Amino acid sequence: MNINEILCSEFKVKKENLENIVALIDDGNTIPFIARYRKEMTGHCDDQVLREIADRLEYLRNLEKRKQGVQLTN
Repeated sequence: MNINEILCSEFKVKKENLENIVALIDDGNTIPFIARYRKEMTGHCDDQVLREIADRLEYLRNLEKRKQGVQLTN
């Protein structure tokens, strides 16, 4: 499962913009900072969309970890 592809299709965001958003979030930048000062990197996504992407990213990553944990125990 490619999480970035899932997020691109769910949020209708270009792949390069989504990769930038994920990198900015992973680097510890806050959503308000990204929304205000990194508009060119995110395709001008507003803070609400960025927050939804961050929440969904966390959910999908946790789901993937749980799947791997279940596979290891079988």
